[in-house]
Amino acid sequence: MNYRSYIIWLFFRILLLVSTILALSYMIYKDETAYAVIISIGLLYLLINTYSFVKRRFVAMDDFFEAVKYRDFSRWFPEDRGPKDIRFLYTGFNEINRTIKEINSKNQAQYVYLQKILEMVDIGIIAYNLESGDVLWSNDSFGETLDVPSFKNIRFIENRKPELFNTIFETYHREPNSISIALQNEKIKILISDTVFQVDEDAFKLIVIQNIDDTLNKNESESWKKLLSVMTHEIMNSITPISSLADTLQRNLQVAIEKPEESHLELEDLNSGIKTIKNRSEGLLKFAKTYRSLSKVTNLNLQRVKVSELFNNIQLLMEPSIIAKNIDIEFNISGPKLELDIDTHLIEQVLINLILNAVDACKSKDNAEIKVLASQNPNRDIVIKVFDNGSGIPQDILENIFVPFFTSKATGSGIGLSLCKQIMLLHKGRIIVKSIEGEGSVFSLVF
Repeated sequence: MNYRSYIIWLFFRILLLVSTILALSYMIYKDETAYAVIISIGLLYLLINTYSFVKRRFVAMDDFFEAVKYRDFSRWFPEDRGPKDIRFLYTGFNEINRTIKEINSKNQAQYVYLQKILEMVDIGIIAYNLESGDVLWSNDSFGETLDVPSFKNIRFIENRKPELFNTIFETYHREPNSISIALQNEKIKILISDTVFQVDEDAFKLIVIQNIDDTLNKNESESWKKLLSVMTHEIMNSITPISSLADTLQRNLQVAIEKPEESHLELEDLNSGIKTIKNRSEGLLKFAKTYRSLSKVTNLNLQRVKVSELFNNIQLLMEPSIIAKNIDIEFNISGPKLELDIDTHLIEQVLINLILNAVDACKSKDNAEIKVLASQNPNRDIVIKVFDNGSGIPQDILENIFVPFFTSKATGSGIGLSLCKQIMLLHKGRIIVKSIEGEGSVFSLVF
């Protein structure tokens, strides 16, 4: 709209100039000197006015283009004074400056954000001009990995450590490559890759390096911590019931020694308890050896075992400590002749884990009960189920409970159920869970 107004006013001035020139010509033709002088003065005024009208617009645009040339987008043009068309023009210039400043501000924020991220990573990154060697950008990890101070040109490395310079900067590594470099009196292994990119007429090289030794050491340390946590967890799961059973036998023996007339100690019971402790101890030793190379196990020590015998061993081992916690536990088999081809010690470990989890789920439950049932389904599969009426498992974590080291317990290792699943897979079986939060859970071992 302002542009149209400018054209109209310019056209009006040109029309006045043409009319004035025609009038001046007519007066000169009629030899009207006085009128000719007056019209000449008016013509001069119109020429000066038209020149100023056109010039001020071009001066304003020239000022704006000059500011753009020198990237001075902080300049503010006055919008509250001067002719209307120029004020409107200044408003447009200010809007452009405001928009460009916002874009620059966002780009600067993104640059700072990206820079902070790259500075925080433990991977060394550097980008430099291939021709001049000037460093475009480098993070602290790059200098720390190569044990060099901050530098602005890669020739600094060439003068200080020519061999390192040739390996890192002169050699191209299009694919990630593992190399060894000498730093002071030791060698470290790094993973290096690079790429070349073009910006206008300049070519740049981007190099990425990572200290593999540090990464491997960290991973190894974490693995050892997890391994120790796992082994402690599994060993305690077996030692606790063994200790409880041994304590019960010891108290019975103490009573038999101190008050033989009141004691009703059955040697058969004593023998069964000691046998159970012996078997579970042997199973624990075998478990430790098996877990150490569980991923490599291809042959299990399979034996034909009656489910009733398996249940009797577990019941004798676990029942005293569970009843002491005011939790009822029941073992039941739908058919006494059910048999399994299993590695007894490993499946015992699975059942111990599941029962202890059930105990933990029932610890704050009134009338808590656990049921361990065995049956054969229509598909001829033998299924052992561990029921509890405890707290149940939240649906949002149910699908993660078999993930190694995932745990919702403050003191858990997150390996028990994962290990149960691996043992079942070794037996070509599977483990299934159904749970309702607040009502309880059932774990099914399908053979």
